[in-house]
Amino acid sequence: MSTLYSVVVPMLNEQDAIPELYAQLKIELERLTDGTGEAFEIIFVDDGSTDQTFPLLRGIAEIDSRVCVIQFRKAYGKTAALAAGFQRATGEITISMDGDLQHNPEDISRFVEKITEGYDIVCGCRVRRVDNLWLRRIPSKCANYLMRKLSRVEINDFGGGFKAYRTSILKEVPVYGGMQRFIPVLASLQGATVCQLAIENKPRRFGKSRYGISRVVPVFFDLLRIYFLLNYLQQPLRFFGTFGILLLGGGSITGIGLVMDWLFYGHHILRDHGPLLFATGIAILSGIHFLMIGFIGEMLLWLYNRPQHQEYTVATIVSEGQRQVF
Repeated sequence: MSTLYSVVVPMLNEQDAIPELYAQLKIELERLTDGTGEAFEIIFVDDGSTDQTFPLLRGIAEIDSRVCVIQFRKAYGKTAALAAGFQRATGEITISMDGDLQHNPEDISRFVEKITEGYDIVCGCRVRRVDNLWLRRIPSKCANYLMRKLSRVEINDFGGGFKAYRTSILKEVPVYGGMQRFIPVLASLQGATVCQLAIENKPRRFGKSRYGISRVVPVFFDLLRIYFLLNYLQQPLRFFGTFGILLLGGGSITGIGLVMDWLFYGHHILRDHGPLLFATGIAILSGIHFLMIGFIGEMLLWLYNRPQHQEYTVATIVSEGQRQVF
């Protein structure tokens, strides 16, 4: 029996939500697969919980073969948990959702409908958020606006954890270092079609959120990273070379000016323009370094993308009277 749906749920100290979440997921997935001859799987990933999360999940897995539990020895973060679940997923459609009951399992059928319409990725968009206004909602709106403009992917809620993917697309996208929110962006570079779906954002009933204003700085670096990957991943020399040319050009012009001042006006460069001479040298050296980094990046790309057989000596193969050169 083939697996149609894989639901991946990362969890960290969510022991109070587990019984209700499992019951709701089981009811919804059984309804979706009823009479189709297809199977489903629920993959819980315990991200190093310190409460009874793992024992409860293990107990469920022992009585329901459709449940798989992955345990981390310590907390590695949501991205690592999702990556482990995605790697284990065998269904044609993979759904990710949070384990705190803020996502409604009944919405899974709506995500599936969008996938069957032809979309590769469906992103849940929280239309009425119930989080703290100043610590969560306003910073989130600003970050989502910048992400939307930088990536040119029209999604209003990149950070939402409720998403559906064609598993074949998901397997081609690297997930690491907080990149789970950018999966739709990276997949779109490979031709994946992306849409969003309005979902309900329920109040958190158990535990407390681990996200707050402290996430602003990491998200800022994530934006810089995704901007670089989208625009310069295949052409690093354009990025580093731009800074290199600016620094090298500015330093060279200043250096020529100092030499002209010494030749025509007799000024002592080190004594009269010591700080400027030092800054000129730093600019020239920095410009050369930026250019070299760009060239090294281009060399690595060339080595990675060239056909492997090119490193061997040209060989001639004669077969059935036809001469072929490789």
